[in-house]
Amino acid sequence: MRRPRITPALAAPALAATAALLLLTGCSTGDGRSPFERSSSPAPGKEGSTGGSPSSAAPSGSESAAPKKGSAKVASLLTTNLKSPWGVAPLPGGDLLVSSRDTGRIFKIAADSGKQTELGSVPGVSPAGEGGLLGLAVSSDFGTDHMVYAYFTTDSDNRIVRMVYDDKRPSGDQLGAPDTIFKGIPKGAIHNGGRIAFGPDKMLYAGTGESGERGLAQDKDSFGGKILRMTPDGEPAHGNPSADSVVYSYGHRNVQGLAWDARKRLWASEFGQDTWDELNLIQPGKNYGWPEAEGKAGKKGFVDPVEQWKPEDASPSGIAFAKGSLWMAGLRGERLWRIPLRGTKPVAEPQAFFTGKYGRLRTVVATDDGGLWLVTSNTDGRGDPGKDDDRILRLDIS
Repeated sequence: MRRPRITPALAAPALAATAALLLLTGCSTGDGRSPFERSSSPAPGKEGSTGGSPSSAAPSGSESAAPKKGSAKVASLLTTNLKSPWGVAPLPGGDLLVSSRDTGRIFKIAADSGKQTELGSVPGVSPAGEGGLLGLAVSSDFGTDHMVYAYFTTDSDNRIVRMVYDDKRPSGDQLGAPDTIFKGIPKGAIHNGGRIAFGPDKMLYAGTGESGERGLAQDKDSFGGKILRMTPDGEPAHGNPSADSVVYSYGHRNVQGLAWDARKRLWASEFGQDTWDELNLIQPGKNYGWPEAEGKAGKKGFVDPVEQWKPEDASPSGIAFAKGSLWMAGLRGERLWRIPLRGTKPVAEPQAFFTGKYGRLRTVVATDDGGLWLVTSNTDGRGDPGKDDDRILRLDIS
């Protein structure tokens, strides 16, 4: 299905985003499911969960609720004709860094004009299946160290590197040599995870997948099927469940989105198999069940998701927090979900926007003035790209 074409001439100027925003930031037939998996389930219910990360969570009753119904509309088109965009990292001043999964290149997108400037290619990227150049993040001290972090697939693993970004150098030669800060994350044709983000604590978080090897999710000695928390140098962060480990939570199938709410609680989106996709409130040291539990299983020892979806309605990727709600991009579902919250509990059923209109949606990033950037994903080999794909849209929301 061909999505409607938005011409820049008709688009309002895009507004600036901020670097303080946190990223949310590939799949098989149903995005994260193998070609042999199918989806069939009743409509999802909803219930809350408690906990926090890394600071303690305030009682949900002490927080105001988001409106049960919200709105989302496209305010402008920022840029077009991106190739397999995946990770997005806002820079100070509002410009965006965007990774190209299949080419291994990073681009800067000017927030005022949509102009694309190539920073360069990341050495060692080995794109295949759902792997390639995935998540991006900029250092919490970017103003002084100019460091850009990237999560990517190599011939042997998934890893995280950091590079100095120098915008005074010529286009295509603005990235310094990569410094590998963390390696050994399992790789596969599917379930490579890939989202990275700096948290409010200035630690680096990474969502990983179990690479198709289910047992890795429950193996605390493996980095697969986990959320990792580390220092900017790649060392275990102080306050982790185990002092000598970067593992922050486990029992995940394929974490694709990371975001913090106004109380600094960490949320994550996750691909299910053929029953439920999940939105989880992350608590340090907790077990999120895969492969023993999927969705709201109610099994002892496992944390149930706060919300769940049938895979054909979601296949979630990036998430963002804005206007009191979590916003979740859907790949196979081809829609943007709004989950209104009061504290740690939804106040209403999730609300869908743009169903089928712009195709697969990969990444959503909050802006400093309460809007969103929304990135499509129709050139990843599983979409139906239109003339302008892939693109970044600016959304006004409430």
